[in-house]
Formats: sequence, structure tokens, C-alpha cells
Amino acid sequence: MLFIENVLLALNGLWSNKMRSLLTMLGIIIGIGSVIAIMTVGDSLSLSVSEQMQTMGANNIQVVLSEKDSSMMDSLIGISSGSQVPDENDYFTKEMIENVVNTFGDKIEAVSVVEQYVNGTMKYTSKEAPISLAGANNGYLLSENLQMVAGRRFTEQDLNDGKKVCIIADQAAEKIYGKDNFEQILGKTVEILQDDVTVEYTVIGIYENPNAGMMSFMSSMPTYVFIPIKTAKSFTHVDGYQYFSLITKIGVDSTEFANEIERFFEGYYRNNPDFEVTAFSMTAMISSMTDMLGKITTAISVVASIALLVGGIGVMNIMLVSVTERTREIGTRKALGATNGSIRTQFIIEAVVICIVGGIIGIILGLTMGNFASKLLGYPAQPSIRSIVISLSFSTAIGIFFGYYPANKAAKMNPIDALRYE
Repeated sequence: MLFIENVLLALNGLWSNKMRSLLTMLGIIIGIGSVIAIMTVGDSLSLSVSEQMQTMGANNIQVVLSEKDSSMMDSLIGISSGSQVPDENDYFTKEMIENVVNTFGDKIEAVSVVEQYVNGTMKYTSKEAPISLAGANNGYLLSENLQMVAGRRFTEQDLNDGKKVCIIADQAAEKIYGKDNFEQILGKTVEILQDDVTVEYTVIGIYENPNAGMMSFMSSMPTYVFIPIKTAKSFTHVDGYQYFSLITKIGVDSTEFANEIERFFEGYYRNNPDFEVTAFSMTAMISSMTDMLGKITTAISVVASIALLVGGIGVMNIMLVSVTERTREIGTRKALGATNGSIRTQFIIEAVVICIVGGIIGIILGLTMGNFASKLLGYPAQPSIRSIVISLSFSTAIGIFFGYYPANKAAKMNPIDALRYE
């Protein structure tokens, strides 16, 4: 009963001094609101990145050239942070990739290769659209999960002969041909300006642009036009590949398979002084990205939580003022038999109530800001239950920690001196 009475007294005191109470809680509100908003956005971003990477094929194996003794992150994304740049002698050859397929055919659904080329312009009569030209095989289109809305993908003859055919995005097709006219586009010839040279390609297929929603407000954003990988190689005059992907069959352990691929290439690159082969699954990259985003979110949250320290100091300050204002009340209670413990408990509960009320307001504010920011960034809001529990616990701890000194000061007052206080 005494505990409930103390809580009711604290709530009554807050209500009687609304402005002072709000200003006291402001630091707590801002601190907890900021932490929850940041963690909500961070969790939403992590979930969205994970889902997007899952759609790219979580079990697919990325095989890349990496500089020897490079960092783990460099290996994961397949770049070199040092001074060594791979040349054609270091690249994967077509024969190497064929040997991989022959050796591990029971685990491989398809091989994905792509040759990033150049940004350019696609023209048809007087209309044009910005594009990025890339050489690819059907395995790459499969790994990207590109859905055809008209036409077909490449045939083996297209790929082997290096024909000048292309697959374009529906957005680019609409821009130069008009909407809902896709079937009539097939077989048409388009001109693509690349490296100041105009090359004609025949449209054989149209795919649904997976980024159409994100790019709807940026009509000048280029879309990919895919041509056979051999056709692209005829322009770049480079035979090998710096990286390729393996689309695994269902049930294959991607982590173990990646290790097998690395061991397979050790024979090819054992005597290479600069480069080695790194293979990793999208599962490993998802884990790495999630961990990295989690650490960034935690670091920013820790910085934002400094406001909680300021809020705690504000609570201590107002409790010291409250003790001074209620000196005669403390003296009266002690004269009537109140123990030091009951006085101490009363003021600690008041401090905890202030912090918890401020924490609840901060949680509501944080969830609102986090939800708004997530939607602004284009990600579904993902409120963090963990952050809410931690925030309420932290609020209670702040109330106890910063309320103890004023409460202890009140408990140790001499009742005679307190009754004489003016």
C-alpha cells in the first residue's frame, strides 16, 4: 500500500507542476526518443537489405579475384585495397569456368557472368533513352531474377556467335516506343551510342525493371540493356573474367560449397604472386552487412543516449529542489514516526516515476519519428521491441541512480532542524 501511495503522490506532484515536470523530463524524452528512432530505422534498413539480398539468391556463390592478404571486407566485395590491379593473365578463363561446371555439375544450376560496359543512349527514330550496356549470359538473368514481359532470353546461338541482339527494360521500351506496345517492339532495330560509336542491335526481349518504383521520380536514371557476353567481349577485347557467380541447386550447403570452390582454384593460383580466389555465398554477405549495420546503429544510439545523462542530471536537480521545498513536510513526517527508509523510498519512487513517464513519452515520440523516417527512406518500419524494453529499463535505472542522492539527503535530515526550516 505504501508503494502505491508513493506512486500516486508522485503522479499528483507531476500533474500539479506540469511545466516544471515537462522541462525536467525533456532530456529523458529526447534521449529515449532519439535512441528508439535510430534503432527503428536501423532495424528497418537491415531487414530491407537482407530481404533484397535474399531475392538475389542467398545460396548463390560469388567467385572473385582478391589480392593476397587483403582484408575480409575487401574479399567479400571482391575489390583490391592495395596497389595491385589484376591484368588479363590473372583473370578467370572460359576453360576454368567450364572445368568448375564439369567438376561440380551436381551442385550447380547455372553460371552467371556479366561484363559491365558503359553508359550510353538508346535511340529509335527521334526518341531516345539513357541506358547502361552490359554483356551477360542467361545465368546472370536468372540470378537477378529478371522477369520477361515480352520476347525471350538469349539462345545458345546468340551467346556462341556473339550476335548483336539485346534485351531491354520495360521503362526504356515505354520511353521510346510507347506503353503497352511491347510485342510490336520485338524484332525492331535500335541504335546504341557507346564510346562515341553507334551500334545497331535487334530487340529480342523486354524485362520488367525491378527498380521501376524506386526510379519513378528520376526519369533520367539509365536502365540496363543486356547483350550477349561474347558480343560485349568483342568490344572490350578482354577474354577473361574478374568474377563470376554460381547458382546452386536446392539443398546445397553454400558455405561448404564456397570452401570447395576456393580449394579447386588453389591449383590455378598457387603460383600467382599477387592474387588468389575468394568464394563466398550471399548468406555470408547478408550476415556481414547485417552485423555492420547493427554496429553502426548501436554506435549512433550510444551517442544519442548522451541526452539521457543530461536528462538524469536534470532529474537530480529538480529532486534536490523538491527536497528543499518540502523540508518542513519531511520534518513533520519524521516527527510522526516515518523512518529514514520510508523517506528515502518516497523520493526515489518520485524520481523513478518522473523518468518512466518521460520514457513512455520518449518511446511514443521515437516510434513516431522512426516510422516517419523509415517511410521517407522507402523502407517498411520495423519497431524494435528490444529498444523499447531497454529504454524503459534504462529510464528506471536513471531514476534510481540520480534520485538516490536527493532521497538520501532527505532521509538524513534532522527532524527538529527540518521543522524549524523557513
